[in-house]
Amino acid sequence: QVQLAESGGGLVQAGGSLILSCAGSGNGKMLTRLGWHRQAPGKPRELVASITVGDIVDYGDSVKGRFTITRHQDTVYLQMNNLKPEDTAVYYCKADVRHADPWETYDYDVWGQGTQVTVSS
Repeated sequence: QVQLAESGGGLVQAGGSLILSCAGSGNGKMLTRLGWHRQAPGKPRELVASITVGDIVDYGDSVKGRFTITRHQDTVYLQMNNLKPEDTAVYYCKADVRHADPWETYDYDVWGQGTQVTVSS
């Protein structure tokens, strides 16, 4: 069973920085993509950034140029710079998991529990 352990959330002033990390325990399964999504009160969950096992990255439009996602094996890091009050949200780590055995191959998602990021003005 794949598990994700998130850390690094907290309270920061506008213009400050935070680093989030998410350690995946794949238990032998391939985590084809790791990423971060966020959800603010009253808003839908949205993509922040993701990175594939081949280091192909994708960013949400609102964070481009401010956030950087990196990956080392099954751990993903999100460097967040120049934080704004509108970045306040619960940040969730997500893994795209590939199950493959001699009988079947399929993909599924695993989500972390979330970590709060609060940016004060």
